[in-house]
Amino acid sequence: MRAPSDSPEWLQVWTAEERPDLWSQARGSSLFADLWPEYNCNGNHSGVYFGSLIPRFAHLQVLFVDVRSDQLIGRGRTIPFFWDRTLEDLPRGIDALGLRAVDEKRPPTSLSALAAEIARDYQNSGLSRLVIRSMAALAEQSGLSPLVAPVRPSWKDRYPMIDIDRYERWVRDDGLPFDPWLRVHARLGGRAVRSEPRSMEIKWPVADWERWTGVEFRSDGSYVFPGGLAPLTVTDGVGEYWEPNVWMLHDV
Repeated sequence: MRAPSDSPEWLQVWTAEERPDLWSQARGSSLFADLWPEYNCNGNHSGVYFGSLIPRFAHLQVLFVDVRSDQLIGRGRTIPFFWDRTLEDLPRGIDALGLRAVDEKRPPTSLSALAAEIARDYQNSGLSRLVIRSMAALAEQSGLSPLVAPVRPSWKDRYPMIDIDRYERWVRDDGLPFDPWLRVHARLGGRAVRSEPRSMEIKWPVADWERWTGVEFRSDGSYVFPGGLAPLTVTDGVGEYWEPNVWMLHDV
């Protein structure tokens, strides 16, 4: 696919359908795995829909290459789904979205971002903006409008006890969102349409949670932990956590 018009000259953009070798390279390395907290890679349902992207939706996965080194440096994962464009029909978070997309028999009408990932050496260089724009271009080219994104706010882990509805409404003096990742979407024309306190379910034995977080959970109760966007609830040796998200909508 064509790179956004204002991309640097050294950047090439491909879909996984065009370059399956690059997709295999991403899967076979730790290039993007270490961008996420370990617990976040263990959703109870996320493997179903993330695992369905290739080969079924290979044409909707975008890959970024630095031609100077021929290195893969970015990836955007998306999934098409049926949505009647009403707020009532918008899935209740990323799990509900992904499972609908995999199981839905009706033709998809819209495209949802699942993850925008930039290699650490290239972060804070404006590439995340290009990933979102490329996702929007895929939506337009495929007749899947609008593009939506269940955004994981990048600073929410600093305020795990603040509910996501309240956090999403925080703005700076210039009126833009307080959260940097929400702000990137807003600057590209995205608007928040709903926050989701129960977007991704991660429910596993306490021993797993202790291994992932380095924290001991010695008794039942509610805990904050490094990297967590909301508290973890421990009951009878099981830790239950719901990752919150904010739905951002981009008209294409």
